[in-house]
Amino acid sequence: MIALLIVIIQGFNQAIPTDLNYLLLVVRELLIGLLMGYVAQLLFTVIQMAGSFIDIQMGFGIVNVIDPMTGASAPVLGNFKYIIATLLFLSMNGHHYLLDAVIRSYNWMPLSNELFQRIYHGTLSEFLVRTFSQAFLLSFQLAAPLVVALFITDVALGFLARTAPQFNVFVIGIPLKIMVGLAMLLLLIPSLIYAFENLFQVLFKSLHNLFGTIGQRPT
Repeated sequence: MIALLIVIIQGFNQAIPTDLNYLLLVVRELLIGLLMGYVAQLLFTVIQMAGSFIDIQMGFGIVNVIDPMTGASAPVLGNFKYIIATLLFLSMNGHHYLLDAVIRSYNWMPLSNELFQRIYHGTLSEFLVRTFSQAFLLSFQLAAPLVVALFITDVALGFLARTAPQFNVFVIGIPLKIMVGLAMLLLLIPSLIYAFENLFQVLFKSLHNLFGTIGQRPT
């Protein structure tokens, strides 16, 4: 359906080669679609990555659940934040912006084979490395408040183990860290809205930078 809409909008006046260049155009379109999907999915993976950081500190890392979409194990709090982010993304019509980006990508990248030249020169790989490092930094920033709070809890448990050896820190520590983590998460849920809005702005800006990397600004 999206491809049909693009054909209707872009028109039927596109010159299609009848030789082997047609295969290159097909491969090029597949690569551009995969790149756009990878950048969008990478920014959404930030949420699950942040949840993994928190789960490791809270002890939820041993109870990862199976994600039905990917078939791989996913963190518990990561899935929780992912659901909130998805609802917020749909509520702000983010899917409309993604569809608009797919349609407008043909204005930035008309049918040509310049993509392979940009891959050869390394500009695309540099962009992907920067985007991945930015995604890792964002995931750490999302998880930082809870990770710091749980680290302070570990330090307090360490002092308790030294001052009162009769307490079994391993028995007390696990439920205490879970309670501290859930309490901090309850306090930070309102701020997640602003964090996710900033994340979505980074997502749209990354797609814009991707278009500028592998295409040209339309005149």
